[in-house]
Amino acid sequence: MRIEVKGRNLQVTDELRDGVARRFDKVAKQVSELATLEVEVADENVPGDPVTAEAVLRLKGTTLRAKDSSKDAKSAINLVAEDMARQVKRHREKRRGRRESRAAMEESRNGDIVVEASEETT
Repeated sequence: MRIEVKGRNLQVTDELRDGVARRFDKVAKQVSELATLEVEVADENVPGDPVTAEAVLRLKGTTLRAKDSSKDAKSAINLVAEDMARQVKRHREKRRGRRESRAAMEESRNGDIVVEASEETT
């Protein structure tokens, strides 16, 4: 997985890049090598949660997004990484479920498994 880290009103340091790579390592293991992840960390000039992190993961035919705010960049990145991991897991389970249901449908069409429905008369 290719990772791009961008900063808006914030200097992107090697430490920040390494932190992003470490946090998204779990996601990288679950997706294709061709997937691209863009992480943008922005220092907003607002009171409250001044740092916002946004992650966009582009997969084959699907784009997953996560955005969160926190007091500092590391916390925002951690929150976004957790959300992205949850989305990737859900996406994989959906794909696996579709694949299994298609395989079961093919088996029933080929006659390997015959499902008989009997009607009861009263």
